[in-house]
Amino acid sequence: SGTTGLAGVLSLAGALPAGTPLLLDTVPPGGDTLSHGRGLDCWEVRKHNSSEWCHFIRSNPDCQLDGGFLNYLDGVFCVFPPRLLPLAVTLYALWLLYLFIILGVTAEKFFCPNLSAISTNLRLSHNVAAFSLTSPLHGVTFLAFGNGAPDVFSAVVAFSDPRTAGLAIGAIFGAGVFVTTVVAGGIALVKPFTAASRPFLRDVIFYMLAVFLTFMVLYLGRIRLGEALGYLGLYVFYVLTVVLCTWIHRRQRGDGLAPPGPWEPEMPTDMEEPESSGASSGDYGEEYRPLLPSRETSLRILTTALSPLDYRKWRRKPWYWRLFKAFKVPVELVLLLTVPVVDPDKDDLNWKRPLNCLHILTSPLLCVLTLKSGTYGLYQIQGIFPVWALVTLVASALALIIFITTSNEEPPKYHCVFAFLGFLASAMWINAAATELVNILRTLGIIFQLSNTVLGLTLLAWGNSIGDTFSDLTMARQGYPRMAFSACFGGIIFNMLVGVGVGCLLQMNSSQPLVKLEPDSLLVWVLAGALGLSLVFSFVTVPAQCFQLGRAYGACLIAYYLVFLCVALLTEFRVIHFS
Repeated sequence: SGTTGLAGVLSLAGALPAGTPLLLDTVPPGGDTLSHGRGLDCWEVRKHNSSEWCHFIRSNPDCQLDGGFLNYLDGVFCVFPPRLLPLAVTLYALWLLYLFIILGVTAEKFFCPNLSAISTNLRLSHNVAAFSLTSPLHGVTFLAFGNGAPDVFSAVVAFSDPRTAGLAIGAIFGAGVFVTTVVAGGIALVKPFTAASRPFLRDVIFYMLAVFLTFMVLYLGRIRLGEALGYLGLYVFYVLTVVLCTWIHRRQRGDGLAPPGPWEPEMPTDMEEPESSGASSGDYGEEYRPLLPSRETSLRILTTALSPLDYRKWRRKPWYWRLFKAFKVPVELVLLLTVPVVDPDKDDLNWKRPLNCLHILTSPLLCVLTLKSGTYGLYQIQGIFPVWALVTLVASALALIIFITTSNEEPPKYHCVFAFLGFLASAMWINAAATELVNILRTLGIIFQLSNTVLGLTLLAWGNSIGDTFSDLTMARQGYPRMAFSACFGGIIFNMLVGVGVGCLLQMNSSQPLVKLEPDSLLVWVLAGALGLSLVFSFVTVPAQCFQLGRAYGACLIAYYLVFLCVALLTEFRVIHFS
């Protein structure tokens, strides 16, 4: 689904294998040799005089950002004077936080609901989709893709450029350590519980296999086509294992077999109690329900559907919720204008005729204008007619036909097509935000002289994991700690296997089916070792406690993460040296 949308960020990576130094043999007229050495790293910019920063950035090929709409390096070193560098960093940090908000809102309210609608329309609700939407894995297929979309898109975008591959490695390993220690430990602290034994052991074993496979790839320094396909094959095998285990358990439970023994202290099943409707991430029901049951005009339907605020809900909420909502309103308004949402749980399937007809125009325009940062959309056919204008004409005619042939009260039979359109449009939004995210993180790394790995394990990992952290802890407080705990291990399996597999596959080409993954620092090995050690710790201690997880276990996990973070930062700043 994301392959087409991500093709736009593969301009340089498609021509050079990962790890290849960028060389420049000639000096342009009027230039000097100061900033035109062979393989000169963009990090060298801060070592020069501030008056030479802009020339260094604009003349060094290693400082050119691939993809994205904004040139952050040019902005901080050329637009802002050197004395205003702290102001530029502050603005970039605020924009970075807002990009995380864009990723979270798009995935939660648009990407996941459309995935759910697609699974319903494909009649998958009684097999794979049923397991993914009701199992404690928090989804092994559709829902895992929805929840892990920001992580996977960020990893794929980072892998597309050899200079930012460290971001992907750091984020994948860093998020794994964070989720399996801080989030899992927080769940045990919030509500001690008995873990489901078989799902837990299965997920930890598969995750350890994924970590070991990644460790071997980093040790060898390259990943070939077969190994990249092996990542995806391992995830397919994991999904099949989940489906088979759930089917066997249902069959045993249906046959009335003997109750579980001491190895399974609390009905260890892949099926937990159904989640409350309030936890549904794609629920627009209360917020976008029409106030009047009578027939409304098209203009009233359009204005109501485009309102991201429920004023009755606004008055009941505390001030901090209102503040956060105020930041999200512009994002939600733009997304409502460009991304259709199909809700199978509603009688009208969330059919809003005027808005859905507008989506026929705005969604295709969004796709062509965000693909390869608008290069395809601005391309002129025969040098005369731009692609975006052609898309506008065709989409306008189609929208007019749909508006004339449908009614406000009843959705058309082909309304399910809007779920696929919304899925594609939301994927393009996530891809665009992930591209900007990777570029701004690389810029901050150059400013502060930090490696991509440490940025990945901190900012990128924390930003992509914050949504899962709040949702899992909320689920635990509501009485579903086993489901939240299982989600910690099941969701990140998808992020690692699919993120690395797809990211490296998109970087390969027919002439060079190989991607070099050379660690940029010793910190990568600290990350890999810390993640493997945390998994081994849980794999040994959880069965030793008969799967009874209390506050002592949670405190140990959180303390482990703090120690790991200190060691990682000391390694980054070369306080700790490894031979």
